[in-house]
Amino acid sequence: MNGEVEYQPASVKELLAEMKDTAELLIDLSYSAVLLGSDDIAEEVLTLEDRMDILQMRARMSLLLAARNPEDAEALAPVLGVVGAAEKISDASGDIAKIVLEDIGLPEAMRAALPEAVETLVRATLVPDADLAGRTLGDVNLETETGIRVIAVRRDGEWLTNPGADTRLTPGDVLLLRGNEEALGEVYERVTGRAYEAVEAAEPAIDDLERAVDSIVLMKNMSELAVDLAYGAALFDSTAVAEEVLELEAEVDALQSRFEAWTLQAAGRVEDPVALRGLVHLARSTEVISDAALEISEGVLRGLGTHPVVAEAVRESDEVIVRLQVADGSALAGATLRDEMVATETGMRVIAVRRGAVAGTTTQSRFGRARGEWVVSPRAETELHAGDVLIAKGTRAGAGRLAELAGDALDEDYG
Repeated sequence: MNGEVEYQPASVKELLAEMKDTAELLIDLSYSAVLLGSDDIAEEVLTLEDRMDILQMRARMSLLLAARNPEDAEALAPVLGVVGAAEKISDASGDIAKIVLEDIGLPEAMRAALPEAVETLVRATLVPDADLAGRTLGDVNLETETGIRVIAVRRDGEWLTNPGADTRLTPGDVLLLRGNEEALGEVYERVTGRAYEAVEAAEPAIDDLERAVDSIVLMKNMSELAVDLAYGAALFDSTAVAEEVLELEAEVDALQSRFEAWTLQAAGRVEDPVALRGLVHLARSTEVISDAALEISEGVLRGLGTHPVVAEAVRESDEVIVRLQVADGSALAGATLRDEMVATETGMRVIAVRRGAVAGTTTQSRFGRARGEWVVSPRAETELHAGDVLIAKGTRAGAGRLAELAGDALDEDYG
């Protein structure tokens, strides 16, 4: 941790909200650093990890002062679990970033093996004479015109993890840009005044490296989903959603085991087996992240419920999480996410779809209850059916628009 931390009166709710947003960004950036082989993105992960260290220490201080009797301790124990889980996610993300920065060992051709659906992410510093300087993201209309999203902004050491239309860009801002690489080059040049230099992808030295990269992308998506659902379980105080986190954690464990087996087998087919050591580190860190997601929802699973401060923190974080069911006859029933332009029209990202009985994919959970099959990170062509449950993230206004399309009602706290 950089610098000393002293107790300062602070809102636990605000600290938890910032920790949630920071943890989610850390997962995204750390995996992007590995898949793209980017030292720049890996360095941003370590900067965020330092910030998380300070946040968790301040949160622990405030919670310790709040506990005055056994009843307080029982109520606050799950909150400490949420704080500890966010710290574990941060540490695991930092470990993933160090795979890149310390050259622990990764196949050089990973970038070449990336699925076409995976977007590129770059760091760009806004120069004073850029046409974007001094303008809001809404005024620039960057995502609509170019397809490039500003997923985070670092300004004077402070992070804005989910910039919105009213976010004004200032010279010196460090922007994290994500999107198609061709369009990304044009936006990067507008931001920095310098030409974007695409990294040349090496030829794969392992025949089925694509399968390994697909597994990494799946582990990333499932870990992110587990964390999102865990916060959703806390927000809705939902045992059913918490049980889905437990199911996902078990699936990530199985995926990690298979991935490690693949790495050991691949080691016998390359000249330098040590060059694959980073993949083992990556699998281990992924398991830590999914375990941390389970800790976030543990209070719900154990019948302790959700402390109001946690639910309020999730509500007031930069991105809200909503759970909606597609109603029969609604705009989404029988449509694809592209048909209704969900992301463009609402600003919401559907992060998962749990198939309902109508889709014919109901299975049995380990708890003996019927559960639908999860579609993780659904694509634009994913077709929705009446009875499907959507888990989505985005703005409060966007959540209302998505609810209208789904024909479902939002919790009144989101109104």
